[in-house]
Amino acid sequence: MAGAMTGQTTWLDQARDAHRRGDVAAETAALDTAIRADRGNIPALLAMAELKRRLADDRAAGSYYRLALGTAAQARSVPPSLHPGLQRAEQFLAETDRAFADHLLGQLRGAGIDTGNAAPRVAEALRMLAGEQPLYLQQPNMFYFPGLAQRPFFERSDFGWAKAVEAATDAIRAELLAMVDGASDPFGPYVTAAPGRPPPNNPLLDKPDWGAAWLWKDGAVADGMAALCPATLAALELAPQPVIPARAPIALFSRLTPGTHIQPHHGMLNTRLICHLPLIVPDGCGLRVGAETRRWCEGELLIFDDSFEHEAWNRGVSDRTILLFEIWRPDIDADEREQLTRIFAAIDTYGEQ
Repeated sequence: MAGAMTGQTTWLDQARDAHRRGDVAAETAALDTAIRADRGNIPALLAMAELKRRLADDRAAGSYYRLALGTAAQARSVPPSLHPGLQRAEQFLAETDRAFADHLLGQLRGAGIDTGNAAPRVAEALRMLAGEQPLYLQQPNMFYFPGLAQRPFFERSDFGWAKAVEAATDAIRAELLAMVDGASDPFGPYVTAAPGRPPPNNPLLDKPDWGAAWLWKDGAVADGMAALCPATLAALELAPQPVIPARAPIALFSRLTPGTHIQPHHGMLNTRLICHLPLIVPDGCGLRVGAETRRWCEGELLIFDDSFEHEAWNRGVSDRTILLFEIWRPDIDADEREQLTRIFAAIDTYGEQ
């Protein structure tokens, strides 16, 4: 410990002495030696960043500040004496990032390019480069399948079966309304606690605000639904739904009451796509997946990868109800689907033996 303290005192004294003498080269050398000896030396990183700022080398200063902040974020504890320097680092980076974005976008506007007229992927890259949009990627919380396109939304026109499912919208809606007008409401809370497991940390737990009337659940048609919703079940057969024992297909009518907000979250898998067939949609409803927000239009499928961060809301004055089901991703081939089915079945049998 004494040796470490002596080493720190040595580089710090050398840097301070050089600074008092105005010897930039010696000050730089002392700090560089300390950082090379210990890349996690936060005081040395902050001191080097300050030196680079005095030399008007903001890009270099930013790189040392970022390393200092990253190191501090991973440390078990940070001495209070370093807090002002780290706060100064955060402020500097925020200011320089904004200045960089202004410079970049100004240069590009001069060349006739901006986020309003650029090609969609170029515009998104510019927004991320300028710090205006986070980077959203697939982050399933249970199973990740590599090599798939990072694509939040898929278009209806990509799927040959979509038009036939959409053509059944009126019949599906009629079955939904007949069921709702029946003797008992078929909807229960979507978010529930599994028996023998901790309840999920979700503000909609056991609340009817996000309601579910299950058509397929845990790989089987829900009780009574074959008689109540034959047209809906027939339409679902047109889609390439996964068939996994005790797991899939799944399908449900999903209802959001006015004022309900499904908080940002990630789905379990990136091997599937979630399909929404909007049936009853008031104004003020929306779905964000990654950086893109879309509105539901009755009778037009919305298809998305729920392993991206996503959220949904109903800011209208009446219920929003959709038909929700899942399909295999089209970029997973038949052999992979068969093997994945076996993998998921094996996962589900763990603990049963």
